[in-house]
Formats: sequence, C-alpha cells, structure tokens
Amino acid sequence: MSFSKINASAATLTKNRTEGSVVPASGMCVTCVDGCIGMCEIGKSAYRGHEVIYPQPFGVITSAGEKIYPVDYSHFNIMGSAVGAYGIEADSNKAIFPAVNIEAVFGHDKGIKFRFPWVIPGIGSTDIAKNNWQGLAIGSALAGTGLTIGENVVGMDPEAVIKNGRAVDTVDLKFRVKLFKDYQRDGYGAIIVQANVEDTRLGIQEYAIEKLGVECVELKWGQGAKDIGGEVKIRSLEKAQLLYERGYIVLPNPTDPNVIKAFEHGAFKEFERHSRVGMVTEESFAKRVEELRKAGAKYIFLKTGAYRPADLARAVVFASKYKLDLLTVDGAGGGTGMSPWRMMNEWGVPPVEIHSLMYQYAKRLADKGKHVPAFAAAGGFTFEDQIFKAIALGAPFIKLVGMARAPIAAAMVGKTIGRAIDENQLPVYIERFGNSKDEIFVTAGTLRKELGDKEFEKIPCGALGLYTYYERLAQGLRQLMAGSRKFALKHITRNDIAALTPEAAQISGIRYVMDVDKEEVEQILNS
Repeated sequence: MSFSKINASAATLTKNRTEGSVVPASGMCVTCVDGCIGMCEIGKSAYRGHEVIYPQPFGVITSAGEKIYPVDYSHFNIMGSAVGAYGIEADSNKAIFPAVNIEAVFGHDKGIKFRFPWVIPGIGSTDIAKNNWQGLAIGSALAGTGLTIGENVVGMDPEAVIKNGRAVDTVDLKFRVKLFKDYQRDGYGAIIVQANVEDTRLGIQEYAIEKLGVECVELKWGQGAKDIGGEVKIRSLEKAQLLYERGYIVLPNPTDPNVIKAFEHGAFKEFERHSRVGMVTEESFAKRVEELRKAGAKYIFLKTGAYRPADLARAVVFASKYKLDLLTVDGAGGGTGMSPWRMMNEWGVPPVEIHSLMYQYAKRLADKGKHVPAFAAAGGFTFEDQIFKAIALGAPFIKLVGMARAPIAAAMVGKTIGRAIDENQLPVYIERFGNSKDEIFVTAGTLRKELGDKEFEKIPCGALGLYTYYERLAQGLRQLMAGSRKFALKHITRNDIAALTPEAAQISGIRYVMDVDKEEVEQILNS
C-alpha cells in the first residue's frame, strides 16, 4: 500500500492523463506518451520549474498534506460510561452536557483563561491570513480563545517604519492587535505575537510588548508543514525590492537588471520571499527568554514543528528549564500558506507519534518533580472528537489544541456568505435558511442580545462564521465529555480513549480496546 500520492494533486493543479492507471511508486501514468502536453507534476515542472514546488494559486487557498499515515487520531475511540460523574454531582438532573465546563486555564500564574480549549497558532504574512484577519480576530475575541499573529507580519508591511534595523512603528501589526483587543470580552482569550529569525532581528516582540500592550509572545522553531523558514509570493517588483532591502531572501534577485527585465516582459509573475532557518542553542534560547522578560513579556510560549525526536526533547526540556507558559507541538502534514508541497507530505513526525513522544517526555520531567508547562497539540485538527482525543492522549499535560486551516475555512465561508447577502446573490443551498445574517447564522440571536443591536451590526460575517463554528465545536465537545462523565477538562485522562489497533496502542501507550478496564472487568465478573 502506498501512503503517498505522487505526481498529481489539486494542490499543484496537476493531474495524470491516465487517471485510472497510475504507477503507485512513481505516480506516473502507466503509459507516458510522446506528445502529451504535460498535465502531471513532472510535465508542468518541465515548463514552470520551481513554481510547481508550491501549492497554487497562492493567496486564496490554504493547503495541507494528503499523505495517509499508518496511524492517525481516527485509530482511537472515545470511551463512554454508564456510571458516575467527575466534576459534578452524580445526579441525572445535574450531570447534563450543558453543565460541562470546557474553559482552559494555564500560565505560570494561571492568568490565561480561554472559554474553549483551542488556539489558532501562527497566522502570519500570507495573503490568506491578511485577507481574513477581520473574521479571525473578531471571531476569536468574541469566543474568548487564542489567536497568534505569525511570523514576518511587520517585515512584509510596506508602511512599517524601521530605523537602525528595529521596528519603531507599524500599520499591519498595530491593526491586528487592536482588532482583537477591541472585541475581547471579560479578559478571556489572548492575542499572541510570534517571532522568527527576521522578526527577532527587527525587535518585533519588544515593540509589541512596549507599544501595543501585548502580554503573550511566542518563540518559533517551526511548524508541521515544513522544516525551513516561512515563504510567500510577491507580485509587485517594488515590494520584492523593499523586502530584499530589509534583508529577506527574495528569489529571483529583484535588483538584478536581467531579472527585472524578465519580470516586466512577463516571463514570471511572482517573486518568492523566504525566511532564514533558525539555529537553536540553549545559550541563545535562554538569552532570548531573559530579553523578553526584561522587555515586559508576561507570558512566553514556544512553538515547535514536526522535527526529529531529539529536537522535541530539547523543546520540552528548554520549556521546562526556563519556565515557559505554553509549548505548542505541531505534527507533520499541517499547513496554511505556501509550504513546499512535497515537503508538506514527506517530512517530519506525524501527529499521533509526535504527541505520544511529547507525553512521554513531559511525564519523565513531571515524575522528577520538574516544571512542566501547558502543552498544545497541533496538526490537522478540525472537530470536537479529535480535540477530545488529543487532550486525552496527552493528559494531564495537553491543555489546548491548535487549529488553523479549519478556523480559516469557517471565517472564509462566513465572509463569502456576507458578500452574497450584500449582493443579493445567495445560492439556494444557503437561501433555504433565510436571506439575512440573523436568519442564516444560528448564533446571531444570542450575540445580538449580548452585544446590543448597534455593536452586533458592526460584526463582519467572517467573524460570525468563525464564532458559529466554535459554538458547534464547544457543544459537541461538551456532549462527548458528558458521555465520558467528565464535566471539566482537568478530569479527562488517557483512559478515556482506546486504541483500535495494536499498532496505535504500541505507539501511543493507550490501551488496546480489548484490554480496556481489564482489571475492573475481572472484579465485576468475580464478585
């Protein structure tokens, strides 16, 4: 069985000529014909070269790997019970699913509180993030969850003021932070500013702390989509030259006269902007944490990608030793922007495996009495069952799940519906629910009552889309938890899920479904 799809994908806008007959190992058509125009990835690479490395069309899509891993979260089931209740009185009139508390509280002083146990990790300088920021920021703030401003936002901002290599004023970052804060309610949720190598050089986090009042900052080692720095496409020669001047890697060189001439003649239409890879050492890590604390950071997070196990061990140990507040561990295959497509599919440790290793490493430190930060698991999560399973797999250390593509999808759909309402062009599929946002979005009535008519009317439909999606996840998670008789997140344990295959059990340390409750079963049968 082949786990990978090779040489043809919707992500690279390629397909096989003989779609029904493809060689599994190479992905090539069984018969490659002289005269074919080249619709597959090999063929398209013959005339567009490196452009075909990346998912297309850039700026209007998110993308994630389509490799099928031997074990994933569907290989676990949630265990329910007919007995008792944890976190509430075992009374059928009280132990109802709306009573389940899914608030997440974490941080060194327990000062960060989320209404729901999830966060959007690292939405940065890509067009897809910028074009949907209103929905993401306002929706997250209203819901009381976390939203991370990802890498390169200031460096990509043509209106940012940079003096002596440091950011002193911004437009985009200031807008992103303010939008979240303006809609934050009762102190729930957090806006987090992330930094990569370039951001650190520009002093972005110091600026965010000192000038914008940001309390949470995040160091970034990588993500589940790629093991190199972030990339975007640039369609403007002037912007490409600006980024080149700011020290970014821009390909091809936008200051080369021959490149400029080729661009102006239409030989290519987009430049690539790449970030540098970080070089992690404990000395530099400790120094950076100290710098951020001196600058006034109240909470410090670390985000690491699907690197090899030794790097995960470093992340866990450094987060423990230097008393970080959250460590996000991203599994292979995820992605939102312009990650190289083959890299997204073929590198890194997959989610179940990396989260299982994370649990093992955290437990070893906890057993020694060491500080263990809160953990967030990321890597393709979309629905409440997966959220439950991840929290159970990493219990008691995992407090949150990181999701990016799914929230962006919800915000984009909400935005599209809003535009269709304004243009009176609602498709039949949507029109059956009504013609206004009050009729279409099921949470509109409650939000209108909470915010008042004037404030509610300011809410963009992208934010309503995200908020309503979150409301669905919250109710679904409460139902699953009530069925497991767990009425607060802290009561979820690894025993609340079962592995469906011996392989899943071996990797995760979660009991095989046929072995669950074995000791208790013996007691019951022998009583």
